[in-house]
Amino acid sequence: MVRFGDTDAAGVIHFVQCLRWCHESWEESLDLFGVSALEVFPSINQSGKDPEVLMPIVHCEADFLMPLTVGDRLLVKIFPEKIDSGSFQVQSKFLKEGNEAAVALTRHVSLNALTKKRCNLPNNIDEWIGSSIMES
Repeated sequence: MVRFGDTDAAGVIHFVQCLRWCHESWEESLDLFGVSALEVFPSINQSGKDPEVLMPIVHCEADFLMPLTVGDRLLVKIFPEKIDSGSFQVQSKFLKEGNEAAVALTRHVSLNALTKKRCNLPNNIDEWIGSSIMES
């Protein structure tokens, strides 16, 4: 649900909130698939073991198709897609009363944590993408 703090001075959802909800939605999807946030996001990993692969967002965009205001209830559907062996994107569709209200996209690349050079996606992310495509 859109809350007062999610809106800008015009009274509509601030674009940053849309992108935040995109990220939270794919985090939730990973969790439902059995991939722990600790395996994916190095800043919260307190195990003392450095991650082998980083997956920064290298591109993001959002289109708002109708105003989203305080009290609107939204359903977010995500559609992950593998671009190549070392990158993927997640399209998020925001539905308001069954109608598409916004569409956003985040694109990620895999980087070796030590060398910062591109590498293959981690197996758990590759499997998550494959599973998500089968469910769509």
